[in-house]
Amino acid sequence: MNRRRNEPHTRISPIVIFSLILAGAIGAVGGVSFVYFRNCQIQTVREIDKIEQRIEQHKLDIRTVQMRSDQILNLFAIRKTLDEVGTDLVPIPPGVSEDIIPAEPQEAATASASL
Repeated sequence: MNRRRNEPHTRISPIVIFSLILAGAIGAVGGVSFVYFRNCQIQTVREIDKIEQRIEQHKLDIRTVQMRSDQILNLFAIRKTLDEVGTDLVPIPPGVSEDIIPAEPQEAATASASL
């Protein structure tokens, strides 16, 4: 009996082999899923960066259009342009023009319109 105890144990149990294979499979699936989700995160960050760049470009375009419209609608620039063109238009003196406020719609008109 002592002889059997002193001999090295060379057989590996099937449970240990199954456990090692299962651990390897779990590790491989975990690694692949980590890489997949990390790649999705990187793609999402890139898309967000592209969208932010588009937003900044649109903001710049809006500011440019506002600046150009302010330049075009500048009273002094309009007068200078009209003088350069040699138009017959003359400025209207203050007090000549009048403001007309639109009348409120009458009830009879709205009642007939709803029929």
